[in-house]
Amino acid sequence: MKKYATPTAKDIKFDVRDNSPLYAQLARKIADAIRAGRYQVDEALPSERLLSESLNVSRVTARKAIDRLVEQGLVVRRQGSGNYIAPRFEQALSRLSSFSEELSRRGYTPTSRWLKRAVVLPTADEQASLGISASTKVARLERLRLADEVVMAYEVSVLPQSVVRRPAEVEGSLYEYLGRGQQIPVRALQHIRALNAPARLAVQLGIDVGQAVLFITRVGFNAQGKAVELTHSYCRNDYYDFVAEMRRD
Repeated sequence: MKKYATPTAKDIKFDVRDNSPLYAQLARKIADAIRAGRYQVDEALPSERLLSESLNVSRVTARKAIDRLVEQGLVVRRQGSGNYIAPRFEQALSRLSSFSEELSRRGYTPTSRWLKRAVVLPTADEQASLGISASTKVARLERLRLADEVVMAYEVSVLPQSVVRRPAEVEGSLYEYLGRGQQIPVRALQHIRALNAPARLAVQLGIDVGQAVLFITRVGFNAQGKAVELTHSYCRNDYYDFVAEMRRD
């Protein structure tokens, strides 16, 4: 059964002194309510007709407001189903933690949809990143990362087989698994850039071909300074925010 996030005239008060279009005011009011936590992730917004009737605005105004919320990544459209409050994952760049740890800390339920868990020979780039030879076998873990059943990222992790001997044993958090073997990264180098999603990636993430995604490459090092993890993550930019605190000397 759907849970509905239902803005009402009592919740949304328009400012007659505001010269911005009514749809922009409506989008801003709903966005403020979403950010304030008044609506839960995956709650459904009412239809344009119901929204316009409950707020006494035109359907065009309601449609434009929802369009703006979708553009801002606060609402996600699901074809044939409706409009829903989108999950938002804000991660500090100063803290080294796993996807599962960050989501659990924020009250989401992290899960994985496994696409591949295998022992293979490394590519040239993987050899260079992990400092291993061409004959050193690696565990390749390929999966979709979900928060409350919503796909947020496609991820490929490559680790020396000496670190992950049986890839099928990795079920949930990779870092939790590595911690049991005292191989958890304590330091990492991470690079972030934008790219346009090719067809296969777009299908996996449920987005349009060519839509921008965040491409993150992380090399993690254990306490002995040895590279034990190479992870490539392709994250939906409408769900992900990365935050860095900076100080002036």
